[in-house]
Amino acid sequence: MTLTAETGTPETDQAPARTTAADSAPRRPSLSPSRAADFKSCPLLYRFRTIDRLPEKKSRAAVRGTLVHAVLEKLYDLPAAERTAAAAQTLVTPAWDELREEPGVAELFGAPEGEQAESLEAWLASAGQLVETYFRLEDPTRIQPHGREELVEVTLPDGLLLRGYVDRLDVAPTGALRVVDYKTGGMPREAFEAKALFQMKFYALVLWRTRGVVAAQLKLLYLKDGDALTYAPDEAELLRFERTLQAIWAAIERAVATGDFRANKSRLCSWCDHQALCPAFGGTPPPFPADAAAAAGWRTTLPLTAATD
Repeated sequence: MTLTAETGTPETDQAPARTTAADSAPRRPSLSPSRAADFKSCPLLYRFRTIDRLPEKKSRAAVRGTLVHAVLEKLYDLPAAERTAAAAQTLVTPAWDELREEPGVAELFGAPEGEQAESLEAWLASAGQLVETYFRLEDPTRIQPHGREELVEVTLPDGLLLRGYVDRLDVAPTGALRVVDYKTGGMPREAFEAKALFQMKFYALVLWRTRGVVAAQLKLLYLKDGDALTYAPDEAELLRFERTLQAIWAAIERAVATGDFRANKSRLCSWCDHQALCPAFGGTPPPFPADAAAAAGWRTTLPLTAATD
């Protein structure tokens, strides 16, 4: 296995995770990279997002990430020779015109996010700068993606459904797979690399289980400072990672069955919309919605063996 960091000064990507259809409307209870990360960081946050489905405010940073992802996805609709930095900049405004129609997006620029909030024009320019940085990391005229914003999913033998969306999937003529993810923040410090790669290993596991091929490269592109993090997993590592996900899911199922989701106070609380309901901040969570959880397909009683352990 190999891990390679390419150029630049590491910086943690603090932008909130994007919400996708895999997170908001699963066909049955499933695990996605973002929801697994939620439970690992704070079980109560997982409950609020996945079980209670409490609304959350959009942020300019998160919406900028969505905008940049949309531009890079649309870039590959163009013929290869036309995928230039200038062409990509022309995609920013139409992509914003589509995005601003989503609930809660346009309002971000009606009321300032702080005393020195940037204007819409400056915000769009910052998105354009991130798009421009992408061209320092890859030459899109030489890439023909196999998939973009592609749903990948698999049901493991124990019944666990894994689902997520891959920003870009490249397949070489030899059949080798490369999984690419765009990040609009900076590259994490070395201590946080494992957390950054969690999402990519998730995708690699699903692709291995569905295609029988271990991805040759997992590639994270950090557009804030023009860095790239690449990793080559192996089969044994993916087997270990699968067991990790199964353990996370077992803990989630136990928490659902008991209604016991603990708060875990950390620096991430600064970005949480639910502090008023969090015991760590003096709040009281709403009653656990057991009936709604059962209706959504969750098992709300512990298996006999688990109950007697």
